[in-house]
Amino acid sequence: MKKIVALSLLSAAAHVGAAPSVYPTGVTRYDTATAYNSYVIFSGQDKKTHLIDMNGNEVHVWDAEGFPPVLLDPALTGGQRGNVLVQLASVTGTSNEGNGLRNQAIGELDWNSQVVWQWGASSASSAQDAYAAPVEGKTNPQVPGGSAKQHHDWRRLANGNTLVLANLVHPLQGFSAPQVLDDVIYEVNKQGDIVWKWVASEHLTEFGFSAASLKLVKEGVSPRGKAAPFDYLHINNMSVLGPNKWFDGGDQRFNPDNILIDSREANFIVIIDRQTGKVVWNLGPDYPAQVRGPRVLPRPVDQIVGQHDAHLIAPGLPGAGNILVFDNQGEAGYPRVSVGVQPRSRVLEIDPVSKQIVWEYTGGDSNGPEWSFYSSFISSARRLPNGNTLIDEGMNGRIFQITNKGDIAWEYISPYFAPTPVAGAGKPVLSNWLYRAQPVPYNWVPEGTPRSEKAVTPPEPGKYRVATN
Repeated sequence: MKKIVALSLLSAAAHVGAAPSVYPTGVTRYDTATAYNSYVIFSGQDKKTHLIDMNGNEVHVWDAEGFPPVLLDPALTGGQRGNVLVQLASVTGTSNEGNGLRNQAIGELDWNSQVVWQWGASSASSAQDAYAAPVEGKTNPQVPGGSAKQHHDWRRLANGNTLVLANLVHPLQGFSAPQVLDDVIYEVNKQGDIVWKWVASEHLTEFGFSAASLKLVKEGVSPRGKAAPFDYLHINNMSVLGPNKWFDGGDQRFNPDNILIDSREANFIVIIDRQTGKVVWNLGPDYPAQVRGPRVLPRPVDQIVGQHDAHLIAPGLPGAGNILVFDNQGEAGYPRVSVGVQPRSRVLEIDPVSKQIVWEYTGGDSNGPEWSFYSSFISSARRLPNGNTLIDEGMNGRIFQITNKGDIAWEYISPYFAPTPVAGAGKPVLSNWLYRAQPVPYNWVPEGTPRSEKAVTPPEPGKYRVATN
């Protein structure tokens, strides 16, 4: 039998809404002249955390997953290279909660998978109900309920403490749902003590909701039924602003210690004042409708839907100080926003002071239809030192790097498939989706870690065939 080759090029199969059943995995394109070289870290559907090189070789693996995994800058670990934040214990389940209710313990592992720091229960039972009492086993008494419930993000601070985005299940006055799935941020010190806390529901009137929208928020119910708490905001991102030109210019809203979050369900991005807990800057939840047609830049921010990974671009990178965000254009909003006949995602770079889009990427920028780039949930985008942007089209397990003009410089399709709970499917389905991808500089991992940088040139799409007998 002749060698079987992949069915299509550029993962055309992997990133459309109704994908063919066969498509390539691993690195499918690598232009060494335009790509920025680094490692990339992500957690696959095999529940492991993988560090890959530019040719898709797995150069290191941790037998744990992260939500997301975060490989730490050695400046935050006393010079230790290759330390990573991951989950250490979780409750298994048959449905995709989309949050941290099953996440029992989190921690930091070194390069050799030794636990450096841990917060939460040290063991978990697969039979445990994630909504009920904490699992039995050793716990940190400082952890609320004995369970970390971390979800979507966490950040190591310069003082050695860790910011943890977590869930809090409780009733809220005025809500129709008997319990809500609230979002809480903890600052946890090395000893496991909570030294700062912020609860989203205490700032509900600060997020920019109109009276009509706030009424819809409070009337909402969980799509999973009365037994499940109502995930009314679904905050999916938390980042520390860090040094930036806006604060240097005197704008106190952009204090480097302040925190930026975004809400998938409510379509807003806000900045939280670290000292007062108040919202001091916001974008959304209401936007002008998108206007289809010739692109005009800069222009006021138009309709964002279900976004992920909003953060300020760090100093020294092209676009420093602007917000970079993956605009999923999935279903979200109070009221729900229509994504139109042809769903498509965007990556937006936004000037946070003028609130204008100054750069964007769609599938059309890579000479394809706009719907060729689409992930209705999860996903991320990170600016690279040479001006490229690393994008995780998470729904389809696709990580790729584009130039500022939209040319694809590097592309990788995750080969880690597994039966996976997906909301609405009713049963586990085979998928390679991945939540977030982080570019990792070569000098953040131990010296001597292997890497390969050989160009990958794919054949023409129309000539790519599966061989016959």
